[in-house]
Amino acid sequence: MTSTLDAPSIAPPALEVDGVSAGYGQTTVLREVSLVVPAGSVVALLGSNGAGKTTVLRAVSGLLPVRSGTIRIAGRDVTGERAPRRFARGLCHVPEGRGVFRGLTVRENLVLQGAAGREDDAVERAVAAFPILGERLSQQAGTLSGGQQQMLAMAAAYVRSPDLVLVDEASLGLAPIIVDEIFGFLQQRAAEGTALLIVDQFARRALAMAGHAYILRRGRIVHGGPAADLLNAELFDSYLGGQAG
Repeated sequence: MTSTLDAPSIAPPALEVDGVSAGYGQTTVLREVSLVVPAGSVVALLGSNGAGKTTVLRAVSGLLPVRSGTIRIAGRDVTGERAPRRFARGLCHVPEGRGVFRGLTVRENLVLQGAAGREDDAVERAVAAFPILGERLSQQAGTLSGGQQQMLAMAAAYVRSPDLVLVDEASLGLAPIIVDEIFGFLQQRAAEGTALLIVDQFARRALAMAGHAYILRRGRIVHGGPAADLLNAELFDSYLGGQAG
């Protein structure tokens, strides 16, 4: 007989959002949203523009307070914690719109991303992931191309070695070849065991990476299930008709 002491430990989910409602001012955007990102997995959060996807990510990262519900990271209730504390717990949020410090150089941006005392390591890891950044280290981030700025923003998902990464529209406005590189980077992070919650306009590409998917409509989860199911043409059109593939 196997004793309880011999039983393998099961890692808690990287993220649990349980009945969360949130919004801006007097406007409620999210209504009792619940979703789970298992440790080391990829989950897609999809929906039309204005559905509340970015608001979910902002609530999870602590940039937006929740009105009700609970958020847990790696099994710990972080609902009342501020954003820096959540980041210290291994969360990384790559926001929509090139989250870089435009007035700083590429190197300075990367140094800020890295752990204290390991700044050079942060630069080396970022350049290994995106070699073009190595040619731009002394250049101001605001003068980079849109694709290069997105690479710099994405580097945070590597140099910090996070356990959970929230990715908001990483492919928005980028050339197809850069989109391929960004998705390749995300696939590598997933292969290395980083949990990802992905919001992206290229719904089919996000679904192809994900094990599970949720559909958000008007601030509510209207579907949750295996991502592969949503690649079925009829089901895809039912929930996501009109979204990019």
